Amino acid sequence: MHDLVLRLYPLPSVEEPLRGLYLAHNLRQYGQRMTRAFVYANFVTSLDGRIAIPSPSGKGLMVPKNTANDHDWRLTQELTAQADLVLTTGRYLRDLAKGRGQKILQLDEPQFADLRDWRRQRGLLLNPDIAILTSSLRFPIPDELIQGNRVVVFTIANPDSKRVAEIQAKLGRVIVVGENSIEGEKLLQQITELGYRTIYSAAGPKVLHLLLEGRVLDRLYITHAHRILGSEPFASLVDGALLEPAVGFTLNTLYFDRQGLDGLGQLFISYNRA
Repeated sequence: MHDLVLRLYPLPSVEEPLRGLYLAHNLRQYGQRMTRAFVYANFVTSLDGRIAIPSPSGKGLMVPKNTANDHDWRLTQELTAQADLVLTTGRYLRDLAKGRGQKILQLDEPQFADLRDWRRQRGLLLNPDIAILTSSLRFPIPDELIQGNRVVVFTIANPDSKRVAEIQAKLGRVIVVGENSIEGEKLLQQITELGYRTIYSAAGPKVLHLLLEGRVLDRLYITHAHRILGSEPFASLVDGALLEPAVGFTLNTLYFDRQGLDGLGQLFISYNRA
């Protein structure tokens, strides 16, 4: 992959290779020097702010084919490669079991061999560990979770003891991080105590909300695809109650990918929480 993107910020503007663009952000450095784990998230959105549209079956939502693209997916895998732990949800596993979800971890695919080497050179396992965030504990357990990844499950108070025992026997630890809902601050405290330092949220808008509400999201990555989609319901990158006070961010990097989306172009943006 020899595609180039134009860095618009920080100045001066220069062309940089797409491959390795987010690896160069060196996200693991932050988790090593902070007193708690460093948390980052990533979304691809249309010009009208949509991250998902209804699936053709009418059941659930899906990432639109009109915004999904190889350039964004490459950078998504570079973000995944730098993590110790990837956050996902029980809902994602239910969608995956029904054929409506895309595998988050694809570092074993041939096109990402350089990312496998990157992790190996740093003494890391092939894939990051996985955290499943769930209030109900009702999710299927795919074979690949059992065979290829270390898993920890985070849930709310008073979980069903029989289901907890079943999950612990198949996957790993089940940890309570909230009373009626998962709380971002308690979640991050437990993650840090488990020894994880660099955390990638590959989950959706509800998880982003709890990370923002708990003031534990450190960096937000957004791919801004140059297409307008429409569609109802409106699915944006955050889903939840009004955040009071609002969460402020400062621009960290801005790149223009003129070749993306069949020449329409797209922006790769990263923000730091203020």
